[in-house]
Parts: sequence; C-alpha cells; structure tokens
Amino acid sequence: MINRLEKLRQKIKENNLDLLIVSNAANLFYLSGFNSSEAYLFITPNENVLATDFRYIEQAKEQSPGWEIYKIEGGITKWLPPLLGRLKAERIGLEAESTNLLFFNHLESLLKEQFPQAVIIPTENIVGSLRIVKDQEEISAITRAAAISDAAMEYISEFIQPGMTEEKVAWEIEKFMRENGSQHLPFDVIVASGPNAALPHAQPEPRLINPGEPIIIDIGAKVDGYASDLTRTLYVGKKDDTFEKIYGIVLEAQLAAINGITNGMPADQADSIARDIISRAGFGEAFGHSLGHGIGLEIHEAPNLSPNSKNILTDNMVFTIEPGIYLPGWGGVRIEDSVMLEGKIRCLSKVKK
Repeated sequence: MINRLEKLRQKIKENNLDLLIVSNAANLFYLSGFNSSEAYLFITPNENVLATDFRYIEQAKEQSPGWEIYKIEGGITKWLPPLLGRLKAERIGLEAESTNLLFFNHLESLLKEQFPQAVIIPTENIVGSLRIVKDQEEISAITRAAAISDAAMEYISEFIQPGMTEEKVAWEIEKFMRENGSQHLPFDVIVASGPNAALPHAQPEPRLINPGEPIIIDIGAKVDGYASDLTRTLYVGKKDDTFEKIYGIVLEAQLAAINGITNGMPADQADSIARDIISRAGFGEAFGHSLGHGIGLEIHEAPNLSPNSKNILTDNMVFTIEPGIYLPGWGGVRIEDSVMLEGKIRCLSKVKK
C-alpha cells in the first residue's frame, strides 16, 4: 500500500493537484485495503484521509492502518467543509469516471460559497494507470481465482445433461464456486445454449438444453478481491458440422493470439492476430467484441485488446483472450482464458478446451 501511495503521489504531482478525492470502490480497496464503497479517500502530498460513516468506522480502522479515519456525520454540506478547510487544497482532482453527480454538485456549490479560490479538476485513470500492471500478490490472487473457475468448469462439463435448464446449470456453477473458495462472484454466470449462444452476454433462462447445440458458459471466481474470467463452449450429444467448423476457427484464433502476443506489443496488434484469422474464414462480422480485457479488482479494466486500443501490453499485465463467433438463429462459440504476460503469454486458466 505504501508503494502504491508513493506512485500515486507522483501522479498527483504530475497533474498539478493539491488533493485527489478517490470514490471508485476498486481504487479505494487498492490504495487503502478498505473493502466497502461507502467511503471517500482524500489524498494530498502529505496526508491520507479515509472518510466514512459510523457503520464502517471500526472496519476502516482495522483494514486501513496508517490512514486517518474521518467520521462522516450528517449531510455533505456538514461534514465536507471542515475537512476541506483543514486540507487547504486549491486544485482538487475528482475521478471523472466514478464521481457521484450529487457529490460533484454539492462540492461545486461548497467551493463557490466557502472556498472560492479552489477549482475542481476532472481526472481520468490516475489510479487505474497504476493498477494496470499487477504485483505478485495480485497475480497470486487471480491465479487462485482461475483455479476455482477451472475446477467449476471441469465439474459442470461432467454434470450437464440434455433436458437441464440453463438456470439450473448456472446455479450449480455458482454454488460450486462459492463452496470451493470464491468470494461473491465478479459477474453473473452466463449459460447460453442453442440460439441464445449467439448473444455474447445472454442471461440464463428456463430454456431446456438440447443435444447437439453449442452451450457457451462464461464464469468467474473471486479471491482476495481479485477476479478470474473463463469461457468454454460445450455441447451434449453429437456435434454437428457447423459446430466443428466454427469451434475450429475460434480455437485456431485463440491459440494464435496466445502464441503470438509478446511484451511490448500494441494491444490493437494483439487483437488483429485473432481477428485476421476469423475474418479470413469469412466470419469477421460475427466477431463483434474485442479480443480481451484486463482483469483484476474489476472484471473489466485496462488494458483493452481491441482494434482501437492505444494500450501497450507489458509484463505483469493480466487480461483475457476470448475470440468468438456468433451466428443468429444457430448459436455461437467463445473460448476465453485468463492470461498474464511474462515476455510471452502464460495461461492462468488450465481447464481443457
């Protein structure tokens, strides 16, 4: 935590700020260890203040040693002015992507009335730029989460049978992961069979699973706050020719990306490794999402592996590789692994494809 704060203070200096107010829940946890969203961090060049209400004071003291715990009492117009007056900040940075609009409006009014010399500076991705490269503790947590996902996928591959509903399969997966060490799941389990598999983020339905149709299963576990992400496309009964063809193309694209992505590669170039294979096979329009996304405290974070991404992939970044083809009326195929960069790709997901 100390190292992270030192790096953040350098970012604060580079952005010419006197104070950064952190409101994003993942950033709160990353910087302070406090695992509730009911708080704000006030970080200056010399002070660390965690503001929360009476429900979380003792929790904050336990989880965030070294932070001054400031008790929120009453409305924002009551508790915020004394704190701002003490911090004496004139250039106040807010996380533009996560600041509550009501908080912003109150802060703006307070500054006009009581601190007219102060200005609000919208910031973007100051903490996120630190989170994009993972340390060994973060990688260890994601690896353990990936192992739970692997075990759940192995279990459900043996459990699933024709005539089960998507909802039943999803519940079995969720129950298995929670009973085998996952915290609350980072996203709802996706089980999409037959035509539903043409919807990349379909939600489980009471639909019965039939023999010979694709079944996309997308799951994630969470350990110590860090998420994994895993997708396999299964089938029960006899595979048809379309399934064999589409699955083969997607698998080729995914393996090419895994084998071809290296340290220092632009993320848009990484995306094109898989996208070019799918396009040459005639299914470019059926691969409508990015090749992958970063994972960590949030299930979608930087880097973004897409045709328009400006990210450069470097060692110790953790992200997904998940090409897919989706054909309305038939279904789809997606294969996804959680991976990290160590010069080249190392797969954290181990379950068979």
